Amino acid sequence: MKVTVITVSDRAFKGIYEDLSGPAIENILKQHIDNIEISGVIVPDEEEQLLKALNNALESDFIITTGGTGLSDRDITPDVCEKYCDKALPGIAEILRAESYKETPQAMLSRGFAGIKNKTVIVNFPGSVKAVNLCTKILIPVMEHAVKMLNNEGH
Repeated sequence: MKVTVITVSDRAFKGIYEDLSGPAIENILKQHIDNIEISGVIVPDEEEQLLKALNNALESDFIITTGGTGLSDRDITPDVCEKYCDKALPGIAEILRAESYKETPQAMLSRGFAGIKNKTVIVNFPGSVKAVNLCTKILIPVMEHAVKMLNNEGH
């Protein structure tokens, strides 16, 4: 399985602080999925840069973004991804929010989106390490099945 992790953060992109969320996702995936190839990239909260990163990662089975799912003017990740995708996968976003809400009521403010572009599943995670730890563990059990389904391999 091939996964690209895109961190969407102005401050991490500028080197103001270290990206911890992207590496946290990568570490959890490596611990739980055999034969996984993971790459990561950091982009600012800019539509053009995010679209370029998404296009560059379309050979991946999954693109997981972290950051930019909140309420600020700069939080554009779900908006860009929703326009970019061919189909929505609302169940993923719904369960991520529902399970995250059990940890913090602020989860209901997350605007994360999940969808499909070509044969790539794109999922938006919040930007905190605590959130990505939970969300990654929630997503892992369906990843292999999703790849098979997208490749018409059946149930």
